[in-house]
Amino acid sequence: MYKRLIPLATSLILAIASGAVLASEEDFSQPIKIGSNTQFIDGKNKTALYKEDVLITQGSLVIKADEVEVIATDGSGREIFIARGKPASYSQSLEDGTPVSAQANEIRYEVVNRTISLAGNAELQQDTSKVQGDKITFDMITEQLLATGGAGKNGEGRVTTVFTPETIRKTSSKKDNKDNQ
Repeated sequence: MYKRLIPLATSLILAIASGAVLASEEDFSQPIKIGSNTQFIDGKNKTALYKEDVLITQGSLVIKADEVEVIATDGSGREIFIARGKPASYSQSLEDGTPVSAQANEIRYEVVNRTISLAGNAELQQDTSKVQGDKITFDMITEQLLATGGAGKNGEGRVTTVFTPETIRKTSSKKDNKDNQ
């Protein structure tokens, strides 16, 4: 029985991934800006450490964290940003304007590969769909997502995907509109 569910689960995850990772190409041509309360830069080793209320922006891409380590040993345009927090968060607008958001204890953004890797209590949400697991990696070029669960008992180490039916979404929107009036 489980073997019949594998193709269905795979196609559902790919459906989320295909929309979630199609970020605006314009974002990647923008400069990356980092703001923080403190920073330490090691020019010789081409690394930097930003602490306290760190904010990274690149077009619509936004990463917020308690601390961010930047590794630039491979040169400009090949930096790796490792954001840590309780949790660190990521958000970005897709080309069609749909927002994508994610959070995890650690977010790794590899500029040259255009990948975001989430580790530790990872969660990625697009529209009304959500994927949760111990690790989630998505590639913005190939539009592929991989989610894995951690070691755990009683299903706590599993990957969970939640799809909200259209009828619930419409009902929720109508209720929100009435509450705002």
